[in-house]
Amino acid sequence: MSLDRTIAPNIKDAVDFDIQLKPCQKYTLDNGVEVYAFEGGAQEVMLMELVFFAGNSFETKNWVAPATNYLLKNGTSSKSAFEVNDAFEFYGAYLNRSCYNETATISLHSLTKHFQEVIPVVSELVGDAVFPENELEIYKKNQIQQLTLNLKKGDFIANRFIDEYLFGIDHPYGKYSSEAAYNQLTREDLVAFYNKYYKEGKCIVFMAGKFPADIESTLNKYIGSLPLNKHIIETPEHAIVAADEKKYNVVNDPSSVQGSIRIARHFPNRHHPDFAPVQVLNNIFGGFFGSRLMSNIREDKGYTYGIHSYLQNHIQQSAWLISTDAGKDVCRATIDEVYKEMAILKNELVEMDELNLVKNYMLGSLLGDVDGPFQIIGRWKSYILNGLTEEYFYNTIKTVRAIQPQQLQDLANKYLNEEDFYELVVF
Repeated sequence: MSLDRTIAPNIKDAVDFDIQLKPCQKYTLDNGVEVYAFEGGAQEVMLMELVFFAGNSFETKNWVAPATNYLLKNGTSSKSAFEVNDAFEFYGAYLNRSCYNETATISLHSLTKHFQEVIPVVSELVGDAVFPENELEIYKKNQIQQLTLNLKKGDFIANRFIDEYLFGIDHPYGKYSSEAAYNQLTREDLVAFYNKYYKEGKCIVFMAGKFPADIESTLNKYIGSLPLNKHIIETPEHAIVAADEKKYNVVNDPSSVQGSIRIARHFPNRHHPDFAPVQVLNNIFGGFFGSRLMSNIREDKGYTYGIHSYLQNHIQQSAWLISTDAGKDVCRATIDEVYKEMAILKNELVEMDELNLVKNYMLGSLLGDVDGPFQIIGRWKSYILNGLTEEYFYNTIKTVRAIQPQQLQDLANKYLNEEDFYELVVF
């Protein structure tokens, strides 16, 4: 039967879809390293991500954790930095490193057929990185040069300071780099951190894509044979030392024609019962292109090219943050409009048409987030590292579908109070 193109297809709202999070496989290597794997996809490619509990929460000297993570790739006892890079590029593979507050990662993207050739090099980096003195010196010079350029940018300064105000300069979420911190780094600092938190550290492996037939034995050979999990590593708790003042104006460039605005408050992490429903409120407020902040401050007033609000992606504590850049002469007016939108959410019920639009936007986005093996393992990774289960996924969907205007108004009155927010403008 031929398709009748004069008849429009039925449109189904995202809220009506049966959204499922496909399960991942879990197994444990000989050294106790847990592996979470999701096999699928049409292409012969795969991702392997090694997650170490080696973020800046564990460092006792500023910037040791990011420097160690970055320089993992810059030489082993048998390979120079150039030879390490060449070993991956020859097979069309890509290796990346990233350092966060609690964790640090080594990520490998590879063609399935070449995984056997590149995983030995990954194993060598984890077990035999040497951190050459000359590579550390190059790293420090490059970082100081980049920092010097970034310190001229108002948005860079604003991002640093708002985190410091919220958490304190000694908290992992509030600390930031400096030229002095880079200059004080030594090879001995990096080797000691590497030995404890990488070479013998706590590691979890996440994998996705098309796997070779002997994937488990290969992982055991190259990852399961490493001396990982030698220590019990618990993420340390850090006290929040928030700033006493709530409102700040910082002049970074007197000639600047615009200001970088940050408005933020503390907020609980994902385990709090308000986290999921506040995501709905946040999207109405400023979480997507059709939000109230965008409609008012960008579309109506023309004060900015874009303004967004979001909950920070932290594990232990979080923050609710509004971020934008606006012309210097309208920064105060922009801030006033943000508080005006907060007041409206506190005093007036959200219309059902607007709420249904946001529900469909959120669940439609969620559909995209579980479409494909890399996206699926990424969501599992987020849940596992945050101490959550798939129940959180389905409870979030239930919350989005069921939430009503009165609940949103109650949440606005609980969390959108001007006196609870830190306010910063960097010119």
